[in-house]
Amino acid sequence: MSSADRVGADARTGVVLVARILARAGLVHAFGHVSARADDGFLLTPVVPPLGALDAPDVRSLAADGSPRDGDRSRVPLEAPMHAAVYAARPDVAAICRIHGRAAAAWASRPEPPPLLHGFGGMVEPVAMWPDPDLVADAEAGAGVAATLGAAPAILLRGNGGLVVGHDLPEAAARAWCLEDRCEVAERSGGAGIPLTPGDLARRDRWYEKETARLWTWLVATYGS
Repeated sequence: MSSADRVGADARTGVVLVARILARAGLVHAFGHVSARADDGFLLTPVVPPLGALDAPDVRSLAADGSPRDGDRSRVPLEAPMHAAVYAARPDVAAICRIHGRAAAAWASRPEPPPLLHGFGGMVEPVAMWPDPDLVADAEAGAGVAATLGAAPAILLRGNGGLVVGHDLPEAAARAWCLEDRCEVAERSGGAGIPLTPGDLARRDRWYEKETARLWTWLVATYGS
């Protein structure tokens, strides 16, 4: 196996692991997907089988514009253009998780992002908000989401769950969990929580690299295979 093939195989294995973790953690169901940069395009989980039942050969290989390299669009998620647009706009992003956790889905119905009430929520600060409830299924809409996301780590899509990005798959998975957790804590506070100040966040930020690694280890141990 060549070094390029080895990298591709490792990336597929990583995508499958994250997909299974998100499924077992309840952050996706029949809908949701995971992607990772590979070569000059990206790998993306298919429509079927479900994320919790994926194997490496199921993962689709797409060109940078989101078109399938083998020309078969039958199992490519409709929102592939959104992944393509985010990768094009964000050279720092190497992985994306598209989630539908209950708390994130509930908060995505609101016009404002969930307040930042606890330290783990700061791992997805700021949270951008996309106002269109339609699927992000074409290049124009994808570019709009990417522009709205900007440099943020996460975005809630009105009536349609959320999307998080990461420098690698473990960071994207950890942030997916943190987005759901931030939405749940905000919902349970009933508006009585005291938001963290910029100063609070600045002090807590210095721990996030270690906390991300620890959270990823826990996700693998709890939900991975």
